[in-house]
Amino acid sequence: MKCRPRRTIPATLTALVLLAACVLIAVVAIQLITDQSALISYHSVADALHSTRWSDTTTLIAGGAFALVGLLLLFAALLPGKPTVLPLTGDLDAGITRRSLRHALQNAASSVDGVSRARLKLGRRRIVARIRTDRTNTAGLADAVRAALDRRLDQLSPLARPAVKIRLRATRDAP
Repeated sequence: MKCRPRRTIPATLTALVLLAACVLIAVVAIQLITDQSALISYHSVADALHSTRWSDTTTLIAGGAFALVGLLLLFAALLPGKPTVLPLTGDLDAGITRRSLRHALQNAASSVDGVSRARLKLGRRRIVARIRTDRTNTAGLADAVRAALDRRLDQLSPLARPAVKIRLRATRDAP
């Protein structure tokens, strides 16, 4: 089970741009049918398009911009995002959300004696734990935090076990 994020932002932006274009076209069409003055003159748009050449700089820039936006949308649709649910080992089709995994590991790191604050960042293949302590002697603290995180990862047993990196920072310097 690997649930991937939906591409809601590119899809929403594309839908809003297309909706705005459709509304504009519908308003102009209704104004032309009812013999009102059009918001955008059909004749001025047609004359501008007929006088434009493929080799004009503005045509090339507009074409390049549309091609770039199209490629960006294509890459956003094709490239996979970070999984929102990470699979767990076992016979059942079970998973844990990235947020729940981060909170569980953060609680495990915070429970180690001497840790005043623990912040975790989950990457695709690595967990970076930023540990802050009030101790002046930090010997063994990084190993204790790593052991606590390893125990919690053993309990949760994710399918792909990430590597753990500890960054320890003491708020007070040793005398």
